[in-house]
Amino acid sequence: MEAHANDLRAEVEDEGLVEAVKRDFRKADLDAATMGLLEYAQKLTRAPASMVEADIESLRDLGWSDRAIHDAAQVCAYFNYINRIADGLGVDPEPE
Repeated sequence: MEAHANDLRAEVEDEGLVEAVKRDFRKADLDAATMGLLEYAQKLTRAPASMVEADIESLRDLGWSDRAIHDAAQVCAYFNYINRIADGLGVDPEPE
């Protein structure tokens, strides 16, 4: 399978991990810091109005810097935006 530049496969060489994250990241073999960041991104995606300072503090406690948290929020928000535009305009998802 060919890896794409913005695909998880471009970052890790473990296809099993990629598939596990796609199915349910909570059941994937991830370290606590990565799990916390994914939970943050999921909450920001599904319930953005419920975000509180404690969400950021928990990421700091896991070792994420303010810059990394900021970058994660920006990337998450960008993909949410693009997906909503695509959904709103009836754009079909790419086959990957």
